[in-house]
Amino acid sequence: MTTAVPPMDSPFPERAPTAPTTPTATATAGAGTATAGRPRWERPAYVALLLATAVLLLWNLGASGYANSFYSAAVQAGSESWKAFFFGSSDAGNSITVDKPPAALWPMALSVRLFGLGGWQILVPQALMGVGTTAVLYAAVRRHFGPAAALLSGTAFALTPVAALMFRFNNPDALLTLLLTVTVYCVLRALDGAHAKWLVWAGVAVGFAFLTKTLQAFVILPPLALVYAVCAPTRLRRRLGQLLAAGAAMVVAGGWWVAIVELWPASSRPYIGGSQNNSFLELTLGYNGLGRINGNETGSVGGGARGGGGGGGGGGWGETGIDRLFSANIGGQISWLLPAALVLLVTGLVITWRARRATDSLEGMARAAFLVWGGALLITALVFSYMQGIFHEYYTVALSPFVAALVGMGVAMLWEERGSKAAALTLSGTLALTAWWSYVLLGRSTGYLPWLRWTVLVAGLAAAAGLLLGARLGRRFVLGAAALGLGAALAGPLAYCLTTVDSTRGGSIVTAGPAVAGGRGGMGMRFFGAGELPPGAGPQGGVPQQGRPGQQGQGRQGGVPGGGPQGQGGPRQFPGGQGGQAGGGRGERGPQNAGGGPGGLLNGTKASKEATAALRKDAAKYTWAAAAIGAQNAASYQLASGEPVMPIGGFNGSDPSPTLAKFQEYVRTGKVHYFIGDNDSAGSEGQGMRGGGPGGGTSSAISSWIKANFRSTTVGGATFYDLTAPLNGTSAPS
Repeated sequence: MTTAVPPMDSPFPERAPTAPTTPTATATAGAGTATAGRPRWERPAYVALLLATAVLLLWNLGASGYANSFYSAAVQAGSESWKAFFFGSSDAGNSITVDKPPAALWPMALSVRLFGLGGWQILVPQALMGVGTTAVLYAAVRRHFGPAAALLSGTAFALTPVAALMFRFNNPDALLTLLLTVTVYCVLRALDGAHAKWLVWAGVAVGFAFLTKTLQAFVILPPLALVYAVCAPTRLRRRLGQLLAAGAAMVVAGGWWVAIVELWPASSRPYIGGSQNNSFLELTLGYNGLGRINGNETGSVGGGARGGGGGGGGGGWGETGIDRLFSANIGGQISWLLPAALVLLVTGLVITWRARRATDSLEGMARAAFLVWGGALLITALVFSYMQGIFHEYYTVALSPFVAALVGMGVAMLWEERGSKAAALTLSGTLALTAWWSYVLLGRSTGYLPWLRWTVLVAGLAAAAGLLLGARLGRRFVLGAAALGLGAALAGPLAYCLTTVDSTRGGSIVTAGPAVAGGRGGMGMRFFGAGELPPGAGPQGGVPQQGRPGQQGQGRQGGVPGGGPQGQGGPRQFPGGQGGQAGGGRGERGPQNAGGGPGGLLNGTKASKEATAALRKDAAKYTWAAAAIGAQNAASYQLASGEPVMPIGGFNGSDPSPTLAKFQEYVRTGKVHYFIGDNDSAGSEGQGMRGGGPGGGTSSAISSWIKANFRSTTVGGATFYDLTAPLNGTSAPS
C-alpha cells in the first residue's frame, strides 16, 4: 500500500510502518498498536465524547415516563418476584412472559430493585449502554486507525438518530446493539494475533445477545466467522478449532437459560409469550425467528406474508427491497451516513487489497477490520431490506455502530492518502454525496428547519471543493474545509437527535426525529383510515380512549395503527391527507395516554385514579388484582397501581393463555379480583373484550364468559367486572 505522509499536526496521525512478519512481531503487534503514539489531546477528547454522549442520552430522560409499558411492566414484575425476573414475566403473578428472552429486562429490573419504580430508574441503564457502546466502538476503531478515526466513529454513532432514540428507550435493541459491538471488538482482537481467548469472548457476547433478541444475534455471524477462518494468522486447523471453541461458548452463554426453561415443568412456570404451544423453541424459530424473514408469524398482529398492501413482499410492514433503508420513514433513522459508509467500505478494501491475507501486518488488520465491520453492515442491511415479517424502523439501531465504524476508518484512511488525486477526489465526493443526502432527508419533513437543509447542502459542497483545492491553498485551508465538512455531515442527524431528546416517545412503535410524509418502510409507512385494520388485527380495532383536552382520542382514526394523537389535535397532517409517521406513541405525548391502536395493542389506556384505587383495594388477597386482554392494557393498570394484572393473550391478545378452563379455575379459587373490559365511553366491545390475531379465540371466549356471568360497573371510565360477585349471587360459574 502506498501511503502519502501527512503533516506532523494532521488530525489523523500516520499509522506505524508495516510490522515485520516474524513470529515475534506477530505476537507483539497487537500490544504495539494499542498504546503507541497517544497525542496529548486524545484523553480529554475521549472523555468529552463519553460525557457528551451521556448528556445527550440522559437529557430529559424522564419525559418518556415508562416508555414502552409492555417491557416496563415486566421490569416492575421482575423487581418484585425473582421468578418473574428469571423468566421475564409480564406480571409478578407469573401468568405469561414477554415475547422475548429476559436478558434485556435484567439490568432494568435490578435498577428498579435498588432505586424504586420510575421512568428514570428503568431508562438510565439503557442510556449507560449507549455510553458503553460508544466506548467499545472507540476502542475497536482506535486500535488500528488512530484516535481521530475513533473519535469520529464515536461521534457519528452517538449522533445517529435511531441510536439517540433506542438508548433512551426500554426495548431490547439497546442491549443487543451493545453486545453486537462487543462481538465485533472481540473478533478484531482475536484476529490480531489469532488469540483464542478473544474469540471465545465473542461467542459469549453472541450468546447473551441471543438471550436479548434471539436469532437477530446470529445475523452477523457468517461474515465474522468467514473473515476469521480466512485471515487469522495461524494454521487452518487451529483457526477452525478456535471457531468451534467460540461456538461452544456461544451455546453455553445462550443455551443455559433455554435449557432450564424447556426442562422446567410447564405447569409451574409462566406461559411463553408469543408462542402458540408454550415453547420457547417455537417462539425462537417461529414468531421471533424465521417468521420475521418469510412473514409466516403465527400469533402475529400482521405478518408480511399474510398482509395486504405494501407491495414488494412486505405486506402490512412496508415494501421490501434494496432501497428500504433509504425510504421515507426509515431513511431519517439510520441512513444519513449510510451512503458514505458504503463508499468508504469499497475504498478501504481497494486501498488495502494488496495486503497479505493474514492479519500479521497493520495493512492486513486494516483490511480485516473493513471486512468485519462491512460484512456485519451488509448482511444486516440485506436482512432488514428483504424481511417480510414484522419490521419496525427502530430495528435499524443495530446498523449504527457498523456505519459509524466504517465512516471513521474510511475517512482516516483517505485523509492519510489525500496526497493522491484519487483519494482526494473520493474524500471530496463522499462528502458531497453526504451533504446531498442530508438535504434530501431534511426535505422529507414539511416545515422542519428549512434553513438547515440549504445550509447543509451549501456548506457540504463548499467543503468538498475545499478538500479538492487543499493542496494548492495550504494546510490551514484544508483543515478548515475538513471542519466545515464534518459540521455539514453531522448537522442533519444532530438536529434529528435534539428533536428526539426534546420530546416524549412512548408505545410499541417509535421513531426518531420529526414526522415525515409519504414513503415506504415499516408499519408506520402504511396509513389506515377509519374502519380499517392492519392485517390479522381481528374484527375489533382501536376504540376511542380518554384523551387530554385538545386530543383526538381515537386509536386508529386518520393515522397509522396505534398512531393516536401526535401532539394536540390528532396525527399531523400532510398533503394528500396522510397521517404522521409512526404509530404507538410517535408524537409528543406520554407513553400511557389514550390511543392504543388495534385492541389497545400498541399503547395501553391511561389508568384513572378511581381505577387505580379499586385495584389496590384488598389486592393482597389475590394473586392478580385484575386481568385484561392484551399486555399493553394490562401493563397500564399494573404500572399505575403497582399490583399484578394478568395480560390475557399476551402482547397481541392472541396467545392461548390462559385457557378458558384455567381462567375459570383462577376465578373459582379467588385468585383474580377484577376483569377490566372495554372503555365505557366506547359504546362497543372494545379493547378489553376482544383479542386480535389468529389465536384470539381464547381471549374472546374468556371475555364472553365473563360478560355472561358477572355484573359490570364503570370505574373511572373503564368497565370493571368483579369476579368475586357472579350474577347468580352464589359461586363462580364454570
